[in-house]
Amino acid sequence: MKYFHLALASLAGALALWPAGAQAQQELVFVGSGKQNIESFRFDPGTGALTKIGTAAELANPSFLSIAPNHKFLYAINEGQSEARCNVNAYAIDAAAGKLTFLNKQPAGGTVTCYVEFDSAGKNALIANYGSGSFAVFPLAANGELQPVSAFMQDKGSSTNPGRQSGPHAHCIVVAPGDKFVFGCDLGTDKVMSFKFDPDKGTLVPNEPAFAPVKAGFGSRHIAFHPNSRWAYVISEMGSTITAFSYDASAGALHEIQVISTLPEGFSGRSTCAEVAVHPNGKAVYGSNRGDDSIAVYSCDPETGRLTFLQRMPTGGKTPRNFEIDLTGRWLLAANQQSNTVVVFSIDPATGQLKPTGIEAPSDTPECVRFLMAP
Repeated sequence: MKYFHLALASLAGALALWPAGAQAQQELVFVGSGKQNIESFRFDPGTGALTKIGTAAELANPSFLSIAPNHKFLYAINEGQSEARCNVNAYAIDAAAGKLTFLNKQPAGGTVTCYVEFDSAGKNALIANYGSGSFAVFPLAANGELQPVSAFMQDKGSSTNPGRQSGPHAHCIVVAPGDKFVFGCDLGTDKVMSFKFDPDKGTLVPNEPAFAPVKAGFGSRHIAFHPNSRWAYVISEMGSTITAFSYDASAGALHEIQVISTLPEGFSGRSTCAEVAVHPNGKAVYGSNRGDDSIAVYSCDPETGRLTFLQRMPTGGKTPRNFEIDLTGRWLLAANQQSNTVVVFSIDPATGQLKPTGIEAPSDTPECVRFLMAP
């Protein structure tokens, strides 16, 4: 979970300096499948070993997962084509067994639900409905159960690609550092929407400015904030780019700094971007390419937030829809959706560059990877 990584940036940075094998604890990994289940794995942060436990819970099309900041609950969406099949689901985590116990669900209020995230205190779950182009907020009870929707925002508009952008397509929603503003990427309108947020009431109000644009036809997909809260990075699915923004935390405003390609120079095949993440120590930014089947790695200038290309690492499979960096900052797990593998890469904490480990685990159409430090 992006916000979770940012909140733990100082811890992760310190852990990244430990020698290999220094951590006795294992991490629990949950993987959302594009089919009918959520899988669980054990991950050894000392060696990078990834061992499959099995099915943690059965759920239709749980393509995106997030773990609450208190580490006790996991939330998964159903990526269905109709409102009747689109829900956000709450589970209690049994870390010792790698299992999930269903708590309850709430209707998403839209179609093709594709994202779920939290505020820093875990008071609310926020979701994006891709098909219908809407965002929603659900307050969370102390026992982890989802309460009825407290805010709903319907996007409007279109952009230059009639096949993909004839209407709004909300693709993610992320609470900015400080919990005062929320940003939602809309692929259909080429906008990053900005909302004022009250975590105690679970409300959203359109901000002024109401959005930050990306290049027409590029299709903004996901956003990740830098640990210093000064910059944010938006990956555009169709443009295969990352846009760097400066962030004005007082106004909740994004201002474009730079646009950089995720693909090799002269690339002529078909490829679309998926996930973006910032290393916990803030030195590197990562973006995944589906088609080129790689993760592009950039160094981040500590003064300006601008990106410089470092490497493009093949993911060893097809369609890396999602990836995640573990809590130590030493490992990256990539979910290769169409080749049914989760692949482990080590990270050089000094540069952020990736190195293949040769470690991978089978997974049933993996679409989302989430870490939990097990007791």
